[in-house]
Amino acid sequence: MKRFLLIVLLVAAASHAQVTKIMLPAGSPEDKALQDISAESDANKRVALLQEFLKTFAGNPPAVAYGEWQLSQSYSDAGDTANALAHGQKAADMTPGNLDILISLATIADKAKVTDTVIDCAVRGGTAFNGIANKTKPEGMDPEDFKLRIEQEKDSYRQQHDYLEATAFNDLVGEKDAKKRMGYIERFMTAFPGSRFEDQLMQLAVYTLGQTNDSARLLSFGEKALAGNPNNVSLLVVLANSFAESTDKSLVVRAESYAHRALDLCGKQVATEENKIAFYAGLAHSALGYAMLQQDRNLPAIAELRVASSDLKPNPDAYSAAMYRLGFAYAKAGKLPEAKSTLTEVARMPGYEKLAKDLLARVDAAAKKAPRK
Repeated sequence: MKRFLLIVLLVAAASHAQVTKIMLPAGSPEDKALQDISAESDANKRVALLQEFLKTFAGNPPAVAYGEWQLSQSYSDAGDTANALAHGQKAADMTPGNLDILISLATIADKAKVTDTVIDCAVRGGTAFNGIANKTKPEGMDPEDFKLRIEQEKDSYRQQHDYLEATAFNDLVGEKDAKKRMGYIERFMTAFPGSRFEDQLMQLAVYTLGQTNDSARLLSFGEKALAGNPNNVSLLVVLANSFAESTDKSLVVRAESYAHRALDLCGKQVATEENKIAFYAGLAHSALGYAMLQQDRNLPAIAELRVASSDLKPNPDAYSAAMYRLGFAYAKAGKLPEAKSTLTEVARMPGYEKLAKDLLARVDAAAKKAPRK
């Protein structure tokens, strides 16, 4: 019975990735050479043998890709990150959908904090994984049987897919440069549609675009994201809060619309600890109140922000934001005692304490100038 050394390669077709397998038969010169290399315990000698392997089998692309991958791992084990990345990149470029190679390179890049490479590996891997579903059904095969076959094939690669997804998400979250982070997010969303990190990703995208002050891109992103999932309460709430703080009055009006939509959706669900509907409703009231405040509708804004403050009290960060907005609303409406009381509380909270103290000083100054009744 023949023994085969199986190297699974996912080859990117012109329009999408497809899964294929390349086999190096046992007993072949490549197989024998690899066995000898694996048996070598000395790290330096193993590197030399792999370099010789690449020269000897330069005309065999699958063997070269495998050799580059093994050389990358050997350099990584020796602590030579630069060579590990270089040879891992060569292997990945030759086999852009090989999940094992991509995971190996992504792991090395992750440790070296080379986020560009991590994201590139994840995007290639996610694209290849998604390509499994694009296979053509064999003629005469029952559609349900074909569907089951596709799901089984996807399941066999699910662990690798999930690893790349999580590694890329963690790295893009840690990216300090907002413009680079947004580029990573957009690539990630394409490669991992319906990601398990979708809610966090949407919130991060909106926050990131807010950092760049690119209101046009934020609006475009929001419309695109909502077109794909119009009933995503968390996305509606995040967009509403971001737009409510915009200097663009058209976005402030849109914030009010998004907040109302979120509240309508929340009202149709029973709040549980798992679905966080009560939390989202509180955030929607906060966004709605602040949008109203931006439009000088101070009294309705106060009513919304009082509801938000009550709903968000269990969440310190969201509560302090809503309370600051409420204090601002009181001040703007000329309700100085209420403003002072609210802002005094916020000034003792982390996050908004400096803003609250600054506004509180202005309120105190205004109160001293106000005529006594």
